[in-house]
Amino acid sequence: MSGVINDPGVATFINEARELLGEMETALLACEQGAMTEETINALFRAAHTIKGSSGLFGLDAIVAFTHVVESVLDKVRAHELPLDAPLAALLLECKDHIEHLVSAVNAGATHDPKLAAQGEALLARLHTLSHAKPQQAAAEHEDITQCGSDAWHLSVRFGPDVLRHGMDPLSFLRYLTTFGELLAVELVDEALPPAGEMDAQTCYVGFEIRYRSNVDKAQIEGAFEFVRDECQLRIVPPAAHLSEYVKLLGEMPPTDQQLGEMLVRCGSLTPRELDRALKAQQLAVSEHKAAPLGHILMQEGGVHPAVVEAALAKQREVREHKAASGAAQSEHHSIQVDADKLEKLINLVGELIIAGASTQLIARAAGLASLNESTSRLSRLVEEIRDQALQLRMVQIGATFSRFQRIVRDVARELGKSIRLETSGAETELDKTLIEQINDPLMHLVRNAIDHGIEDAATRAARGKSPEGVLRLNAYHDSGAVVIEVTDDGGGLDRERILRKARERGLVAEGQTLTDREVYALIFEPGFSTADQVTSLSGRGVGMDVVRRNVAALRGSVDLDSRPGAGTTVRVRLPLTLAIIDGFLVRVGRSALVIPLALVEECVEVSDAEQSRAGGHHFIDLRGEALPYIRLREAFSLQGVKARRESIVVVRDGGRRVGLVVDELLGELQAVIKPLSKLFKRVRGVGGSTILGSGEVALILDVASLIECAAIEVASSPALATA
Repeated sequence: MSGVINDPGVATFINEARELLGEMETALLACEQGAMTEETINALFRAAHTIKGSSGLFGLDAIVAFTHVVESVLDKVRAHELPLDAPLAALLLECKDHIEHLVSAVNAGATHDPKLAAQGEALLARLHTLSHAKPQQAAAEHEDITQCGSDAWHLSVRFGPDVLRHGMDPLSFLRYLTTFGELLAVELVDEALPPAGEMDAQTCYVGFEIRYRSNVDKAQIEGAFEFVRDECQLRIVPPAAHLSEYVKLLGEMPPTDQQLGEMLVRCGSLTPRELDRALKAQQLAVSEHKAAPLGHILMQEGGVHPAVVEAALAKQREVREHKAASGAAQSEHHSIQVDADKLEKLINLVGELIIAGASTQLIARAAGLASLNESTSRLSRLVEEIRDQALQLRMVQIGATFSRFQRIVRDVARELGKSIRLETSGAETELDKTLIEQINDPLMHLVRNAIDHGIEDAATRAARGKSPEGVLRLNAYHDSGAVVIEVTDDGGGLDRERILRKARERGLVAEGQTLTDREVYALIFEPGFSTADQVTSLSGRGVGMDVVRRNVAALRGSVDLDSRPGAGTTVRVRLPLTLAIIDGFLVRVGRSALVIPLALVEECVEVSDAEQSRAGGHHFIDLRGEALPYIRLREAFSLQGVKARRESIVVVRDGGRRVGLVVDELLGELQAVIKPLSKLFKRVRGVGGSTILGSGEVALILDVASLIECAAIEVASSPALATA
């Protein structure tokens, strides 16, 4: 076992196994909710089969043995011998979890875990009981479709045009079949063969109709075609099959029904009478495509060279990676996996390139050479394009994160005895991979909180005239250079008075103090705050929501919520697109340079002495008939330096809120490479990071969200502004 763990191929196996297990979970959840299709069932089988085959290559016997039983049950489901109902889907989910534990044990270097083995035995016993307790249910057939008398397998295979180019010999597959069975009859299918003058020697035009006798199971027969499974059509009809299986074959495989039927008769798979009944039935259905990894046997038979097998495996993986979930054709472009550390180093180097480019521009301006200025400007544009492309490498869609919550919602809702459906939208919204990884825990808290506190039980919902099934929605979209993630439930909403009462009991709100709804709802983000009467495994300890706000703030984001009594609650998490590089707007206050994220800047206006005097000492101005609160950055950060004769206000917006930032000088746009602050400055409000300018000067990057919060507090405490 230790030798296997040290095998570099194991890491690839573990990554691929986890991806396949994720696909299994998604498919099983869909089946459990009634969205079962033939493709979903096929995807389940293929995932289990691939994990079993790959495990066998590394001698991971525990995974092979357990997954083989799961695969056999799924094979019965594919053959319509066993219905995939909710109890079986739930048990298969547990089996999927156990396979994941086995894979994790391999990753941890565990040789044998008795507890894990015992859990596997218990699951296999339940799986055996459930799968054998149900009567076999073949698909409904037409009354005059009966069992045919053939005592052998029938194989229909049509090779793709590129099989020869990829080094595969169609005859080698026939030779391999003879190693564990007997070819009773073979019919060559060559209806795709063009005239001799139009033939391409490297293109395959043929297929076979085969009557085959063997004692092996269907999976092993399918495994003979492992290396061309994505480049051929393969249909297998078992011995003594219902005639409906041949009806499907006639409807799916070329040539025409009549021509193919005559081949079936010549092979001996059908009698003329059976063919006549099949042609009259005129039923079409989709049969499955199975495979098993037996390439080493093909090599031993001499039909395929080892190098060709390796090339075929690479081609197979490429096809599988680029195949859409809907079974669409292979994509034209290619993709590769890149180590995250290498990508991080690339982003850091691009950041240093931006700083160096800014320094070069300053030197060029000082030199006053037109040709040098033109050259540095062109270089700056190229650097900007490199920056955008480098950042795009780290952008991933949030849909994969959303899909993981299907299982969480299912399990937590069952634990609480609730019926809840998860709906997602905006899955195509892209976000920096680093942010995706770090936002998972805050989203987990929000989802669990919505299930526990937000959505009522079925009886309460029915009494309120709602559907017994609650709905939880996850939505993501881009807004003003940021990504907004919404967690919405259709529950009872937040109880304003209950929150306020608890806050007063804890001394968070003084008696007689008046708060807006937004301020009251924001109290749930205070550390240790909880309105739960009982402590459960999910809530009541006052931890969770404060963690959400703290973790989101660490990502330079913000969180707020809206709630309507009886209608539900929406929590919005607002995040920057990336943590590495941003477009900024450079300003100066006194001797200090500050950077404002450009995506949040709306406009810049001058503020006159007359306008300030009209404000009566309060920090707001009349901006085209609207009262705009503003913050003097000089006062907020105690900045030194001579005050400018005429100040400017930079109007910024975060979400639906606006505020003005008073500065001395506007210096224009720049690309800012974000440098993290030391621990000493982590708690400084209003600052989200730092950057290095081309001159070598350090500039602070403003945290607009927290500055707007400060302005909101001042607005609430200003009667003059509240009535303005």
